[in-house]
Amino acid sequence: MTARTHAVYSHKTADVVLIGGGIMSATLGSIIRQLEPGWDICLYERLDRAGMEASDSWNNAGTGHSALCELNYSPASADGSVDPTKAIKINEQFQVSRQFWSHMVAAGHIGAPRAFINPIPHMSFVWGDGPADYLHRRYEALKPQPLFETMEHTEDHATLSQWAPLVMGGRDPKQRVAGSRVESGTDIDFGSLTRELTGFLEKNGVDLNFGTDVTNVARGSDGRWEVSVKDRATDEETTVRARFVFIGAGGGALHLLQQTGIPEGKGFGGFPVGGQFLRCGNEEVVDQHNAKVYGQASVGAPPMSVPHLDTRFVNGKRSLLFGPYAGFSTKFLKRGSLLDLPLSLRPSNLIPMLAVGKDNMDLTKYLITEVLKRRESKNEGLREYYPEANGDAWELITAGQRVQVIKKHPKKGGILQFGTEMITSADGSIGALLGASPGASTAAPIMFEMLERCFPQQTAAWQPKLKEMIPGYGVKLNENPQLAREIMSETAKVLQL
Repeated sequence: MTARTHAVYSHKTADVVLIGGGIMSATLGSIIRQLEPGWDICLYERLDRAGMEASDSWNNAGTGHSALCELNYSPASADGSVDPTKAIKINEQFQVSRQFWSHMVAAGHIGAPRAFINPIPHMSFVWGDGPADYLHRRYEALKPQPLFETMEHTEDHATLSQWAPLVMGGRDPKQRVAGSRVESGTDIDFGSLTRELTGFLEKNGVDLNFGTDVTNVARGSDGRWEVSVKDRATDEETTVRARFVFIGAGGGALHLLQQTGIPEGKGFGGFPVGGQFLRCGNEEVVDQHNAKVYGQASVGAPPMSVPHLDTRFVNGKRSLLFGPYAGFSTKFLKRGSLLDLPLSLRPSNLIPMLAVGKDNMDLTKYLITEVLKRRESKNEGLREYYPEANGDAWELITAGQRVQVIKKHPKKGGILQFGTEMITSADGSIGALLGASPGASTAAPIMFEMLERCFPQQTAAWQPKLKEMIPGYGVKLNENPQLAREIMSETAKVLQL
């Protein structure tokens, strides 16, 4: 879709204002448009195109996080046992997103699925006795679960060489290695998906405004929200009065949430973590790897820094991606300001921010070490997963910024949270989303939950349409194996997986 910038007027009204042109706003807008075709919806994005920040193809790994290979979603407890609860929850959420995307394709609302989703095996890989023992325990915990019933596990070098030749080539044949694999994983181009969804919005009367800054969000005297926006090209300003506002501006959401003054938003802070990847487009190398291979994070590293060697499909071209290498910047957005972090400090979040700083010295040390890493050190990290790699032949690219949520804690003062945080006002008139992974992969269930919170009176009337969009709506698929198999089979067919 070609971005279209609409004229900005001095005053206007809307039923819904969506702030941010990423996967979250695009998903929420697409859902609302089908539930309430008569509502006036406006979307505002500061960049000139949808899906260009955290949703952009190269600003994330596109894994389609479903906990098939990400070990941080099923960590070992103190006694060594593995609890599958979180992994099951994330996979349940991903299945909702997958049903939504399938519905959008089947209904003709968006185009060919291969433009944004491709099949690719998801694999976990470790070496050494301790990690190998853990990976086997993880397999034993997940394999009995219906959503993970196709998982395979091996420590056989020959089998692993078939699964991931680059990972095994040149490796010591005496080294103990272990791998778990699910063949039905996916690679997702969230930038392309976002633009498909905003294309649907544009065709269905949603007022899309690109190149537009949201400068303030404040409660009006009549209870409506007054959203102040400014056209970046003309400097024209307008105030949009809305019944419901969604702040889905990625790293930019915290500042806007703070402007609202809602009590539910007080005490939240943000800690930005940047990232880099190594990218390879050499077809001779790329054609030898057909998997997303996830390892274990370093001690003190945030979960988003789990190393992985990924096959990517972007604009119809296959590439390999390795990383991420964590970095630090005070920007909350890749195209943000160095003042983002200091300007986010408030009396209400200062104590949580300081508490998190005190309790996360290992993370601080890790980030400093990462920032100071030379290129050869990055190449060494690549060779741990691809022993025969020529690292200098890989391009170093900068990924998107992630802002990890800092929130109040009654005992610790504050905690650093590595997931996503949904904040809604008591009257349901405004909602915001903070945080990072699994993020985009679980956009649909997060947005459905936000609608349930903010529009409880309409939920009953929406049920038939919700069931049409999500056949498994309100059902835990892991507890209904037959339904899970039917839905996964149908979505795989529609999405050409």
